[in-house]
Formats: sequence, C-alpha cells, structure tokens
Amino acid sequence: MTTTPQITRTDRESPVPRFALRPVGAVALAATAVLLAVSPWYGYHRDELYFRLLGQRPQLGYFDTPPLTPLVARISTALFGDTVTALRVVPALLTGVLVVLVACVARELGGGRAAQIMAAAGIATGLFPLVAGHTLLTLTFDLPLWTAAILFILRAIRRGDGRWWLAVGAAAGVAAYNRQLIVLLLAGVGAGILLAGPRRVLRDPRLWLGALLALAIAAPNVVYQITHDWPQAQMAAALEIGKGDNNRIMFVPLQLVLVSWPPLVPVMVAGWIRLWRDRAVRSLAIAYPLCCAVVLYTGGRPDYVVGLLFLLFAAGCAPTLEWAAGRPRRRVLVTAAVALGAVSNVVFALPVIPAQSLRGTPVALANEVARESVGWPGFAAQVAAVVRALPADDRARAILLPANYGEAGALDRWAGEYALPPVHSPHNELYWWGPPPETARVAVVVGAPSSFLTGRFARCDQVASVDGMAGEEQGVPITVCRDPATSWAALWPGLRHYS
Repeated sequence: MTTTPQITRTDRESPVPRFALRPVGAVALAATAVLLAVSPWYGYHRDELYFRLLGQRPQLGYFDTPPLTPLVARISTALFGDTVTALRVVPALLTGVLVVLVACVARELGGGRAAQIMAAAGIATGLFPLVAGHTLLTLTFDLPLWTAAILFILRAIRRGDGRWWLAVGAAAGVAAYNRQLIVLLLAGVGAGILLAGPRRVLRDPRLWLGALLALAIAAPNVVYQITHDWPQAQMAAALEIGKGDNNRIMFVPLQLVLVSWPPLVPVMVAGWIRLWRDRAVRSLAIAYPLCCAVVLYTGGRPDYVVGLLFLLFAAGCAPTLEWAAGRPRRRVLVTAAVALGAVSNVVFALPVIPAQSLRGTPVALANEVARESVGWPGFAAQVAAVVRALPADDRARAILLPANYGEAGALDRWAGEYALPPVHSPHNELYWWGPPPETARVAVVVGAPSSFLTGRFARCDQVASVDGMAGEEQGVPITVCRDPATSWAALWPGLRHYS
C-alpha cells in the first residue's frame, strides 16, 4: 500500500522555475567587463581616497565606518597595485554577483526565463548598481549583501526551509562590518512578519539560531562600538544635523530614480502589488514602507532602502511581462523603457562625458560620485606648488592640514610623488589619529575659511585657491599659517568636526 505525502502550503505553490543560467550569467559578465574597462576613467572618488588611507591602519572599526571597505581597499592595493583601477576590481565583480542575485530573487518569486533576464538586465544597467559598481563605496557592499539576505529570507519563507535562516544570519553578520544598516532590513521584515505573517516562522528554532549567528559574526564590531562610545551613533547624529532636512526633501523623488529612470517605476509598483497579494511574502511588501518611514524620520539618505527597491523591481518583472504577453505594442513599450533607462543610466552613472567637460553639466549636478572623482591629481599638484614656494626653513617644519578626508586622502596618495610634508586632518576618523607634532610651526591649510583660522595662529596668509575641480573643492582656499597660538594638543579638539 502506498501512502500519500502530506501536502503543505509551500508544496501547493507553483514550483520554482529553472534558473536562466546562461543569459543571466552573460549579463553579469558583460556588466563586470564594462565596469572594469571604464574603471580608470575619471579618477579616485573622495571616499576611495579616504578608504585607501584608512586601510593603511587596519582596525576593528573606525569612527565613521566599519572596517570592511577600508580592508578591501588595503587588500586591493596590495594585490593589484596602488591605482584607481585596483580599487575598482572588487566593485565590478560584486556588480556581477548582484545581477545574479537579483535574477535569483525574480526566480524565487515565480519569474521564468524572460523575467529573470529582464531583472538581470535592469539591474546591470541600473543607476545605483552602476555607480556602486564603478566606485569603491560602502554602498558597493550593501547592495549584494542586502539582496543576498532578501533572497535567503524569501527561500526560508516560501520553501518552508528553515535552514535558510542561518544563511540570513551569516549575510547579516558580514554586512554589519560594512554598515549597520542591515538591521533596518531585518527589523522591517520582522515587523512585517508580526503584522502579516507567516508567524509560524517565529516558532522555527533555526530563525533564532540565525539571529545568534549574526550576532556572533558581528560581535567584534559591536564590541568596538560599545568600547568607543558608539561612534556610529555619533556620526549618524552629525549627518542628521548636517543633511537630514535635505535628505527628507529628496527622499521621495530619489526613490523614483535610484534603480532606473521613472518609466520603470510601474515595474516596481507591480512588484509591490505582487508581494502584497501573496500572503507568504506580504511581510516584505510591508517592510519597504516601514523602512522608508524610519529613514525619513531619522533624516537618513534615500539610498538606504535601495536594496528593497531591487526586490520590488525583481518582483515586478514577471507581472510586467504577463501584462505585455501577446500584446506586441506593450512588449515594445517594456523593451523601450528598459533600453532607454539603460542609456540614461550609463550616461549619468559612468564616466562617459570627458572629465574636462563635466563641470556644470546635468551629470555633475545629479551625480555626486562623478563630480567628486575629477581633479584630485591636480589638487595635489596645486598644494605641492604652495609647499615648494615656502622657504627651506618653513618646509622643514611644515605639515599639511586639509579640512576633510577627501583632501587628506588625495594629499597622502600623491605625497611621495611631490615630496609633501606629513598630512594631519581633524575630520572624522582622522581626528583620532592625533595632532601634528609640536615641532610643526607651519601649517599649509586647505579648505578652511579665514574666519575659522583667526586666533588659532599668529599669522595666516591665503596664497592660492584650488582650481580644476568639478566638485566641492573648486575654489577652496590654500592658506599658509605660522606659529599656532597654543600647543597642537590644546588646539586639536577645537578643530575636530564630523560630517
């Protein structure tokens, strides 16, 4: 006598489609190859210069960032050389991984071959995937780690296989070494499960083992935060004061373009509706507005929730293609939207406009990463010219005092080429590296206004202004200051600033 296997709700759901390995893999490889090809165009972004500098002093954490990105910068330069291309090898590779992960999310939600290809192509040519794939940023690691966590959550819920909660925990633990934002995703999904279910997953011990695994992996970074008075919280408070209102104003408009241009927004709307209608994954539909509300309240950056937008896009590909099925005009419309979005995103995200023509263009106005990646070698050369003009006695007791980490990173990068004096900066983590030695009596100050310097030195003379930059360094003063009014140890706390 044969027995009939018990049919669970998960078993009754349609089987997961076959993974479109070849076309998705081809898209991922093409995206990686293009990003590697354009990696030397323009130059270092200010954050890359900073991460390169931090990587010279590996730690469990830094005041304004966990250790993962600086560590990758250190390893990349050690393996591939001290070049901008070296820093961009990992971002290009991670973009290929991201493309595959998003296609897997589309598949997990019932998307067949065409939906998986659409999801892969849309993300491979998406605005923020291209930005994060071209430049070494903390965002570069957030995108694949968030997407991996989302994929594992979907598999745990839809397949009823609690082993995937351990994978969620592992992804979350690793993500904490990049930014603690992964907590936002987990809290949003957790709240969604409490509100809409399936609450049975809360009884699965493997979910709680996954949570313990995440804590165990992240423990060293958490200990660093506790023992250093929660610097990430201090940094978040400083950012909220400095940019919180602007972030709130721009939050909704940027949600429309973070993945691609506005005509593809209906795909993400369809994705949200698809998640909402499926009770098994409704918690993820709820997670998006909940996370948005938290980011808006705290004044966080709009891109903090971009990982959930990738989920909505992947979820919306199958419904969009079903809407267009058998309707040639609709198919043309969908294809045109993806293609035109790709062209627009490439222009705005990648260095296709000549560097000398970038300043003042719509791309420079819209893409901070692009405009802050032009002119740094010239910046260092201009500061070096000021140093060379100093009398020999002054050069011997001079230090460089840049106002921000980008300037400090650039001066450190080209210090050997121009025989520059030591670099000291009171900005963010660099403040904690300590003040200049008391023997330093001359400071070449970059980026600080004269009002900030008044009273701190016996004499300050502005000798030049930075030129040739597409970003915020354009026009900043280069000032030579002599004889600090007090000791550097006493002066240093008053120079500290976080932003």
